[in-house]
Amino acid sequence: MNRTDRLYALVEELRAAAPGRRSARRLAEHFGVSVRTVERDLRALQEAGLPIWSEPGRTGGYTIDARATLPPLGLTVDEALAVAIGLGTLGASPFRDAARSAARKVTAVLAEDDARRTARLAARVLLLETGDRAPAPVALAGALTGGRVVRMRYRDATGTETDRTVEPLGYVGKGEDWYLVAWCRLRDGVRAFRGDRVLAVEETDEVAPPRVVRTEELDIPHGVLRPVLGD
Repeated sequence: MNRTDRLYALVEELRAAAPGRRSARRLAEHFGVSVRTVERDLRALQEAGLPIWSEPGRTGGYTIDARATLPPLGLTVDEALAVAIGLGTLGASPFRDAARSAARKVTAVLAEDDARRTARLAARVLLLETGDRAPAPVALAGALTGGRVVRMRYRDATGTETDRTVEPLGYVGKGEDWYLVAWCRLRDGVRAFRGDRVLAVEETDEVAPPRVVRTEELDIPHGVLRPVLGD
């Protein structure tokens, strides 16, 4: 049994036993592998987001929420490499923590040989950066997904600092620069705030009202805007 098949089988074995527990030793004997291998596989499943818990002690073991399943991934090495590269480009973005978590989940459900090959290939791909950009605050990611009004401290290109209350509308990414596009209540209009100039972020409890932003309102003189999921 290869690793991918074993991961699925581990989930099904734990689901069948739930709410009971299975020890790592019993699972290892069942699948004909070492206890260390089972523990590594279970850790990978946990990192992939599966609700698996362990209880120490003589009568302890591993258990899972019986409703949990591991969906098929089916990525080729080329696809997994593309995903790894894409996630790697988010290192200075507000989404970098989520990107790292997603990368771990992708690796966790790849076949062992495919995971090793993907890692070897990914090590040969480098990203060229200026190195002079502070990463955008990760709290800005929640500004979009939470749908809430945000208060923030912002330093503009001249070094002037202001307190802004904004309604997040979206993001524009260009290399290391990530801009929060938002309706600025101070300026009473759409503005783009560069992530590395955001000094502090606080999400409020106020739900942002629905607004429509047009690309021409962004006043971007160079380049072409492309949707993330565009062709």
